[in-house]
Amino acid sequence: MSHFWSGWRRGSGAFGGATAMEHRGSYSGGGGSSSEDDDDEMVDLAGATLDFSSTDDVPPLSSGGYEDSSSSRGGAMNGNGPSHLVDPLEDPLPGVGTYEDFNTIDWVREKSKDRDRHREITNKSKQSIVALLLSISDAFSGWLLMLLVGLMAGALAGGIDIAAHWLTDMKEGVCLVGFWFNHEHCCWTSNETTFQERDRCPQWQSWAELITGTSQGAFAYIVNYLMYIFWALLFALLSVTLVRAFAPYACGSGIPEIKTILSGFIIRGYLGKWTLIIKTITLVLAVSSGLSLGKEGPLVHVACCCANILCHLFTKYRKNEAKRREVLSAAAAVGVSVAFGAPIGGVLFSLEEVSYYFPLKTLWRSFFAALVAAFTLRSINPFGNSRLVLFYVEFHAPWHLVELGPFILLGIFGGLWGALFIRANIAWCRRRKSTRLGHYPVMEVLVVAALTALLAFPNSYTRMSGAELISELFNDCSLLDSSQLCGYKQPSNTSETSTGNSLADRPAGEGLYTALWQLSLALIFKMMITVITFGMKVPSGLFIPSMAVGAIAGRLLGVGMEQLAYYNHDWFIFKGWCSPGADCITPGLYAMVGAAACLGGVTRMTVSLVVIMFELTGGLEYIVPLMAATMTSKWVADAFGREGIYEAHIRLNGYPFLEPKEEFEHSSLAVDVMRPRRSDPTLAVLTQEGMTVGEVEAMVESTHYSGFPVVVSKESPRLVGFVLRRDLLISIDNARQRQEGVVSASQVVFTEHAPSQAPDALPLLRLRGIMDLSPFTVTDHTPMDITVDIFRKLGLRQCLVTHNGRLLGIITKKDILKHMAQIANRDPDSILFN
Repeated sequence: MSHFWSGWRRGSGAFGGATAMEHRGSYSGGGGSSSEDDDDEMVDLAGATLDFSSTDDVPPLSSGGYEDSSSSRGGAMNGNGPSHLVDPLEDPLPGVGTYEDFNTIDWVREKSKDRDRHREITNKSKQSIVALLLSISDAFSGWLLMLLVGLMAGALAGGIDIAAHWLTDMKEGVCLVGFWFNHEHCCWTSNETTFQERDRCPQWQSWAELITGTSQGAFAYIVNYLMYIFWALLFALLSVTLVRAFAPYACGSGIPEIKTILSGFIIRGYLGKWTLIIKTITLVLAVSSGLSLGKEGPLVHVACCCANILCHLFTKYRKNEAKRREVLSAAAAVGVSVAFGAPIGGVLFSLEEVSYYFPLKTLWRSFFAALVAAFTLRSINPFGNSRLVLFYVEFHAPWHLVELGPFILLGIFGGLWGALFIRANIAWCRRRKSTRLGHYPVMEVLVVAALTALLAFPNSYTRMSGAELISELFNDCSLLDSSQLCGYKQPSNTSETSTGNSLADRPAGEGLYTALWQLSLALIFKMMITVITFGMKVPSGLFIPSMAVGAIAGRLLGVGMEQLAYYNHDWFIFKGWCSPGADCITPGLYAMVGAAACLGGVTRMTVSLVVIMFELTGGLEYIVPLMAATMTSKWVADAFGREGIYEAHIRLNGYPFLEPKEEFEHSSLAVDVMRPRRSDPTLAVLTQEGMTVGEVEAMVESTHYSGFPVVVSKESPRLVGFVLRRDLLISIDNARQRQEGVVSASQVVFTEHAPSQAPDALPLLRLRGIMDLSPFTVTDHTPMDITVDIFRKLGLRQCLVTHNGRLLGIITKKDILKHMAQIANRDPDSILFN
């Protein structure tokens, strides 16, 4: 089994009680210098210096106690003297076998623990009825957990949708019947609402009507403008203040960190109860403030928080990190399921985009959890339209082969926008980290919120929420539609209108020209403001802003194509399928394809994105246009850089994430990457016998590593095993407290049989039980591409390098990431964690 090795350790001191870390250098022999700069770099993970020693949150992503039935002895044992021997199977040592914060789990050890536990339950189930029932309940617990996760996430998502809709409308006015009604619900009961003025009803009054008694005139406009800015600033201030004060991890999208956690990294408190509570509240406030962000990405974080909290009800998941990550993979699917009302798309999103380890069993459970969550959301019916989503549309005209050209153009636009957005956003976030801008997160949020509100209010398309804008852009014009986007000139005779609820192509009227100008300005505004909004210290998703940019571009192109077809029926590209009076071009379809293209360009999703889009809109027959645009956007964006926005943010934060999509093309060997290098001090190792407790403690204190290889002797460095720093310290401390005669001069042995001793000698401290007897090793001539594959596929933390059985050095995940950064001409010191 393989354990982990780290080039840094946690320290103490700083805001609230502890610094993030003291040292972040990679393995370099016996010592290493501390780096105080790392506290600032840790700040950017969550927007404030954190107290990592805090334990009042939901138990973090680390197992709760020692549970390794494959070890026959553990802890500290006296070889031949004291009457009280510590056996972890009877008396577990708290902390042995667990992980420190900001470390990577050992996948192999966790899977081995689970296999041993399962084998034991299976053997016992043959002995008695009670044990058989316990075995059945253990097997059923995973499905029960999925049911609970789906119910909890679905209920929270429904509440978030309703609250966000209500607060967004509150910026513009209030319902006199009951202030808790949003605009749409307020006007449902009115008998005076018409199709022409569908948003007007006496029960709903704007702030100008309430304050000045009139809704017309310049003064009323100014009052509404000021109230809009006031509410936007209030919601933004509440959001950033709550995040800073109670849960710094609640900011941002959460998906880069979820990806890193699913790959085996531990970020304590990131999926805790405070993060869940604050993220749920502040997500509503941030969306309602009118900032250019969405709630879809953060809902994945919310669902994963629900799963992590509920895992603690089940021992199987509470005590095993690998099993818990299976549940978190399913929770990511649940998050997308409730965000978009797309259960199948959610499962594919988890598989394609966020999961590191996704066995078939997790696929089935993800499917079940996404189903439960979607059913729960449908029961709550947050949008009041019996649909799971706000922008369900039905298009009446089929698409034609000629239209593939414009669809591919939208794909090219989406790819270019995606590549540009990633570069601009990462540059801005890097500037935020490296300048004084990052020291004033509250001021930054308020300035951006004020700027957004100031520029958004005059334009009706930027004033409305992102989801409403997309809904408006996807909409197909009907006979009774009063939207400006449907401001066509009416046909001279009704015979020109086609049957059904759709209309024949018509010439653009003044209303449509006005709408197109406003949409063009909205496009420029959204493209610029989203760059500086994503990454601020409030919950912020990227799905809706990206889709809005694409939907605007798509609608503009769609209207252009529609008018081209109307005025040029005799062109060869329109001949045969677009006759006068026919409904040839559907601008809403172009908006849908553009939304998919831009989201694909930013996130590099393909299969899951297409499925999400047709589940989202109900446009099943438009899969081919969606596929063409999505694939084109990915190809174009990949030409400028292979990373999606989430991978770029993972790299920006220095997380130890080995990207499965990134190829290792260099011809280096393991000996070129391992530590120690020629200029480094010699390798810090323990010998299987001959060292005293004092010498072991001195070595541990003088280094910052999370584990030590055990060799036969200094003269014969043949590998015996590997011991974790954490287990070593806990075992020695326990032995000093609970065993007589263990002092600094006591011998430490890792051998199976205790060596013979004089009768008056100090008792031995036997630590073979905490040693990994089968650490992963490679030879010094193993090609690095094979080594990287081993790390990826087995989820290794470190690997020892040998030559003819002799220990030469060690390769950690951090060493590999630094090596890959050097090859790609990036700063290797940007990798902060191991």
